[in-house]
Amino acid sequence: MIQVSNHYISRFSVLLASIETVALLGVFFAGAAIRFPQWNGTISELLVSQFPGAITFTFIIIASMATLGMYQMEGRQDFEGILLRLLPSLALGFGLITLIFYLFPDLYFGRGLLAIVMLLALLLILSIRLFFFRWKGLDNLRYRALVLGTGTDAEELLNLADKSISLPNFRIAGFVPFDQETRCVPIEMIIPKTDSLISLAKQHNVSEIIVMAQERRGGTYPIQELLECRINGIKITDMVGFYEQEYGHLRMDALYPSWLVFGSGFKQGTLRTLIKRIFDITASLLLLIATLPVILLTALLILIEDGRPVFYRQERVGYAGKPYMVFKFRSMFNDAEKGGKPQWAVTDDPRVTRVGKVIRKLRIDELPQIINVLKGEMSFVGPRPERPHFVNILSAQVPYYNMRHSIKPGITGWAQVRYPYGASVEDAIEKLQYDLYYVKNHSLFLDFIILINTVGVVLLGKGSR
Repeated sequence: MIQVSNHYISRFSVLLASIETVALLGVFFAGAAIRFPQWNGTISELLVSQFPGAITFTFIIIASMATLGMYQMEGRQDFEGILLRLLPSLALGFGLITLIFYLFPDLYFGRGLLAIVMLLALLLILSIRLFFFRWKGLDNLRYRALVLGTGTDAEELLNLADKSISLPNFRIAGFVPFDQETRCVPIEMIIPKTDSLISLAKQHNVSEIIVMAQERRGGTYPIQELLECRINGIKITDMVGFYEQEYGHLRMDALYPSWLVFGSGFKQGTLRTLIKRIFDITASLLLLIATLPVILLTALLILIEDGRPVFYRQERVGYAGKPYMVFKFRSMFNDAEKGGKPQWAVTDDPRVTRVGKVIRKLRIDELPQIINVLKGEMSFVGPRPERPHFVNILSAQVPYYNMRHSIKPGITGWAQVRYPYGASVEDAIEKLQYDLYYVKNHSLFLDFIILINTVGVVLLGKGSR
C-alpha cells in the first residue's frame, strides 16, 4: 500500500492508473495522426498542437473512471465486468469533454478526433485490463506476510485473502501458532515455531508480520522476538492496523484504548480547521450554483405531490455532541412519525413519497444541508449526523461511538461511500468503523477521494434507501 496523508492507496491502483494515463495520451496522439493524415508539419509540431487536447482528454477519462470506481480493485474483472463499468465511464467522460468544449472553446479539438480517440480508448483500456488482471507478474508485486496466530481472526484473514473480490495486496506465507491456541486454518499452512521469528521471516522471505491475536498478556506473546524483527526492517502490524491499511476501516472488535492513544492520526489544529472551513464554503457554493435548477424543480414537485412544507428541520447531534437543526428536502408524508417515536428508515419505506423515492435515490434530499455547512454546523465531508434518540441508543451499546462527534458531521463521508445505507444498530457499528477511520485520518486528500466516490455513488444509485 502507498500512504498519502495518512490514507492508504493500493499500489495496484496506482500502477494501473499510471499505465492507463500513458496509454490514453498515446491513444490521443495516435487518433490525431489518423484524423489528420495530410498533416504538412513535423511530428513534433503535431504533438505540440494537440498537447492541450491530449491532457484534457486523458485527465477527464481517468477522472471519470475513478469516479465510477474503476480503481478500487473491486468487482468482476472479466470481460463483461470490465465492459459494464468502462462504458459508463467513457460515456461520463464524453459528456464532460463536450461540456468543456462549450465552456472553453479554445480546447475544442473536433468531433471527428473525439470519436476516434473514444473508440481507441475503449479498445485499449479493455485490452490493458484484461491483460493486467491476468498477468502472473502481479503476484510478485504483492508483499509476503507471516501471520502470527491460527485462531478465528487468522481464519477470517485467510478467507479475505482467498475469496475477496478485490485484488489483495498481500500473500500469506503461512501461520505461526501460539501455544495452546485453537487452530482454525488449514494445517498445511501452519509453520511450526521451531526457530525464532526473525529466522522464520528470513526463511520464508516475508516483509511483514501480521499479529492476529487480541490477547497480549502472558508468556506466550513473543514481544522480544517481534522487536527483533522490527529493528531488522520487517514491518509489524497488529489486527487493527492491518484492517486500517488494507480495508479502510478500524476493526471495532479489536480496537483498544492504548492503540488510539499512542497511534498516529487524530490531528487537529487552527490551520487545518481554517483550510477545511475554506474548502467547505467553496465546495458548498459551487454545489449550490451547479444544482440550483435541480433544487427549484425538486421544491416544485414536492409541493405538487404533498403540499407544504418543502423542507423539514430535524434535530441532529453535531460537533462535540451539540444538537443542531438539519435542513433536508421532505421525502416522507407529513404524518410519517405521527406516533412521535423516531424510526430507522428501511428499504422501500411506505412512509416515503413518490418524489421522495427519486430524490433519495439520487441523494437530492441532502442538498439543503448546504445551509448547515454555510452556517458552520456541518462540513462538506464528515460522519453522517444522527438524531439524538439514536445517538443515545448507540452510545450505550457501541464503544467509541461518541468519537465521531470530535469533528463536524458532513453531507457526505467515508462511511457513506464505503458502506450501504444503515438502518440498525449492527449497521451503525459497521459504519462506525469507517467513520473512525475518517476521524483518525481525515485530510483534504481524503476529502477529495470521498467527493470523487460520492459522484459515483450518486450516478450509480448505490446505498440509497
